[in-house]
Amino acid sequence: MLRNNARFCFLAKKSDLHRCKHTSSKLDAIREKLKEGPSLADFVSEDRPKNWDDYEGKLKRQKGEQERLRLPPWLKTTIPTGSKFSELKQQLRTLKLSTVCEEARCPNIGECWSGGKHGTSTATIMLMGDTCTRGCMFCSVKTSRAPPPLDPDEPRNTALAIHQWGLGYIVLTSVDRDDLSDGGSSHFAETVKEIKRQNSEILVECLVPDFRGNRESIERIANCGLDVFAHNIETVERLTPFVRDPRAGYRQTLKVLETAKEFNPDLVTKSSIMLGLGETDEQVEQTMKDLRSAGVDCVTLGQYMQPTKRHLKVFEYVTPAKFKQWEDRGNELGFLYTASGPLVRSSYRAGEFFITSLLKDRKSKRQ
Repeated sequence: MLRNNARFCFLAKKSDLHRCKHTSSKLDAIREKLKEGPSLADFVSEDRPKNWDDYEGKLKRQKGEQERLRLPPWLKTTIPTGSKFSELKQQLRTLKLSTVCEEARCPNIGECWSGGKHGTSTATIMLMGDTCTRGCMFCSVKTSRAPPPLDPDEPRNTALAIHQWGLGYIVLTSVDRDDLSDGGSSHFAETVKEIKRQNSEILVECLVPDFRGNRESIERIANCGLDVFAHNIETVERLTPFVRDPRAGYRQTLKVLETAKEFNPDLVTKSSIMLGLGETDEQVEQTMKDLRSAGVDCVTLGQYMQPTKRHLKVFEYVTPAKFKQWEDRGNELGFLYTASGPLVRSSYRAGEFFITSLLKDRKSKRQ
């Protein structure tokens, strides 16, 4: 299942990766080094207000109100333009690859595809086609009970694209394919293996479906050579039946993340939460605690954005100050990394920077 809240990026410059100095706390050292890398400022427009908390517009719908909330200034992004944007779009079309950036109407597409102020173009490859077998109320990816068959050339084409771009870190995702006996896990795993065959040093993060909780499929992904196993919980338990497809359960998501760690304890696991759907602070905190109990290492929190009029309305626009509180709380709860901000998505440049540093440090210790 593809998530509207998910933006899946891959870094295009190995020079952006820095080694952290050894201090009394290795994680604190990496977090400190992270401040030199991309931050939330990379995802918002330059004309944002200097003090977001002074915004006087309406941020929350009251009970019974049906009108859509106006977009606050901190969520306004630039229109996609530029030669890099056009070049990347053409390359993806030539190789017949889908992107979650387009299918899920990600608000960061202009900044990411054009390269932004740092000139680092990022995009998303969405495996197994552009049609999902599930229909979540927040997601704009098209759905069908019988999507087109898998493209047998997709693993090779995906690896070819990544090889051409000379990437150091890639994030892959996919639609849900409940029509396939293994949920498409073999296809997904083969793509990762093909990428690693062409470049064994590349770091691969996979944001995967739940495969209906099938342990064999989860094991296949967990041991296919990837470095980061991501699966999104999306929202709090109370809202899950209204937000997600009935086949995507809250407890099932926790079990998938727990099972991946069981099969491969060395994996970094990751999940994401959307805010602004009507959740309470207590429910958000409980969700974060549940993820930690499932062994999740990294969490991202971002603003839900209504993709079309047919989807769930935004109940509340959460302020940047509130997102900062959740970032601090995530660190207190023991997550290795917490990315929290209005335009943060499942994959987040700063998060990838941190995870890269962490994985490279672990590798150096094993050698």
